[in-house]
Amino acid sequence: MTMFRRRRDDQKDPARRAAQYQVDREIAAVSADGDDHGKDYGTDGSAAAAAPRKRMDDRALWVDTVVDQAIRRGEFDDLPLAGKPIPGLRGTHDPDWWLKNLVEREQITGVLPAAQLRRDDAELDETLDREPEEARVRATVEEFNARVVDARRQLLGGPPVVTPTRDVEREVQRWRERRRAHGIF
Repeated sequence: MTMFRRRRDDQKDPARRAAQYQVDREIAAVSADGDDHGKDYGTDGSAAAAAPRKRMDDRALWVDTVVDQAIRRGEFDDLPLAGKPIPGLRGTHDPDWWLKNLVEREQITGVLPAAQLRRDDAELDETLDREPEEARVRATVEEFNARVVDARRQLLGGPPVVTPTRDVEREVQRWRERRRAHGIF
């Protein structure tokens, strides 16, 4: 009963009927080629009675037909990013790509001390270059070092803190050199 109902419902859908028609035509064309190798014959001995349908081949043909029809109807026109490169593909594999995308998309900041310290470490030279006095450069580096040491002592889990501390005297010397290179001193 449900098989009959399902077939009747399938016959109401014109797109499905058209796709099935095309699949049946393809099968008939393959059968007309005369290639009887590997076919199962029906009880009456005819190949047509058995209608050997390769289920996956039929499904692939049906999918191709449905996609082609959708393309002709224009259902794939005006898709976002049509003709543009997919954002986020950089050519190298990054195992943490999903986490970085989440942090960027949701604008999450300061969640994990280890990640925040790595970011602060990368931006430390720029931060120091904005300082006008040597004493403030020393204080900024000492504060950064204190945060690194404190994060190493925490046992909250998460990624390990691999950010190194900075030598205060060396950072002051580098700050002076950068200022001289820019002609500020």
